[in-house]
Amino acid sequence: MERDYDEIRIEELKVFAHHGVYDFEKEQGQDFYLNLTLFLDTLEAGKTDDLTKTINYGEVCQDLNQWMQEKSYDLLEAAAQGLAEKLLVKYERLHHLSLEIRKPQAPIKLPFGSVSVQIRRGWHEVYLSIGSNLGDREKYLVEAVAQLGNCPQMRRVRMSSLIETKPYGGVEQGDFLNGAVALDTLLTPRELLDYLHGIENRAGRTREIHWGPRTLDLDILFYDDLIYGDDQLILPHIDLANREFVLKPLCELAPGLRHPISHKTVAQMLAELSWKGF
Repeated sequence: MERDYDEIRIEELKVFAHHGVYDFEKEQGQDFYLNLTLFLDTLEAGKTDDLTKTINYGEVCQDLNQWMQEKSYDLLEAAAQGLAEKLLVKYERLHHLSLEIRKPQAPIKLPFGSVSVQIRRGWHEVYLSIGSNLGDREKYLVEAVAQLGNCPQMRRVRMSSLIETKPYGGVEQGDFLNGAVALDTLLTPRELLDYLHGIENRAGRTREIHWGPRTLDLDILFYDDLIYGDDQLILPHIDLANREFVLKPLCELAPGLRHPISHKTVAQMLAELSWKGF
């Protein structure tokens, strides 16, 4: 979300709905007020005066009213999360948003003005490495990318050309078919990792030998500019700068993508590997 985006703001949208922890709140209903800021690029709309080049805020208001009324939530947090995901999935031009749901009639037995929950959600730019060296290698890779494209919480899925490479890590095995994938996602890094493991498992992936043969290997290389590490996931990928089979297809998709720690571009890292004779 580092870019500067334009904003469309909707303030104090009044919606009568049935949300709350208590049964009487769901039965009787009450007024909620929504404050929403949509972050997008409106330059094309400004130059053309064309409604289709932006987001119709009247349509957004109707959507919010409908979605607030079609399901009852206990928590404002859950209602806000549900609305945010629906908006981000429906409106292709929307990059991220800020949403506040205000509840002035909350069951609090003390004087107060209002209570609210405000969240910020958006699309995250992700790059993956994909590989296979068992069975119909290309089929495994193509089907994996198709599964990514069919996930509602992912969009703009693009795959590089595929290259054949020798195995990495010293284990004797067949050659790999490797590529890279770029996509945007609403999933958190851990949610994305779990989703990728699900795709691998459905392809019959086993993890008996470290760096061993596999039907499908899906690795997260970059997640925005996030620097993160735990016992299951390190971001950016810890060894990507030493792997030509990762950098070469990635360079096809994003040669200018910059590593948040070394600050080198993908093209620079790939060139350095060539100079070292890898």
